[in-house]
Amino acid sequence: MNTAALLWIFSYLLGSIPFGVLFARAQNVNLREHGSGNIGATNVSRVLGKKAGILTLVGDLAKGMAAVAIASHFLDSPWEIAVAGLMAFIGHVYSVFLKFKGGKGVATGLGVFLYLMPLAAVSSMGIFALSLWFSGYVSISSVIASLFLPLFGIFYQLPADSILISVIVALIVLDKHRDNFQRIVEGTEARFLKK
Repeated sequence: MNTAALLWIFSYLLGSIPFGVLFARAQNVNLREHGSGNIGATNVSRVLGKKAGILTLVGDLAKGMAAVAIASHFLDSPWEIAVAGLMAFIGHVYSVFLKFKGGKGVATGLGVFLYLMPLAAVSSMGIFALSLWFSGYVSISSVIASLFLPLFGIFYQLPADSILISVIVALIVLDKHRDNFQRIVEGTEARFLKK
């Protein structure tokens, strides 16, 4: 097995670490049975408080960034490094430690692209902040920001491999938020910011 394949496996396993679940278990809480049931920072904040939510956000973001940083130390090929980032993202969404179920990957994806495409990632964070301010919904803001990411990558003329990975990530993020859109239509989706 070559170096790239080993690093992709490592990246997947790193991405699979469910920080939200671990923080919840430390407080004897089954995160899947509370709030939205999601393992990400937003639900952790609602169930366990802002401190645990921030720690989850930092952990999920850091594992995405670490995966590509480590891969870039051992690999020279930009597309192999980009795939390592994708594997970390997939690890979070389909975690081996959670029977191949996981979160929605937004924070982990952000960590990946803050390393691969920092200018595009920061621009997408701006879109997220604007959408959150106007809508109050983390879910819709996350989807909009993820869809803008490859567009910013194209606008800034960034490497094609990173842009392609960002398209794949955006489509998965969109798919993982189907239930949220249904709840928005039904009027049952909780706003993170009260309007």
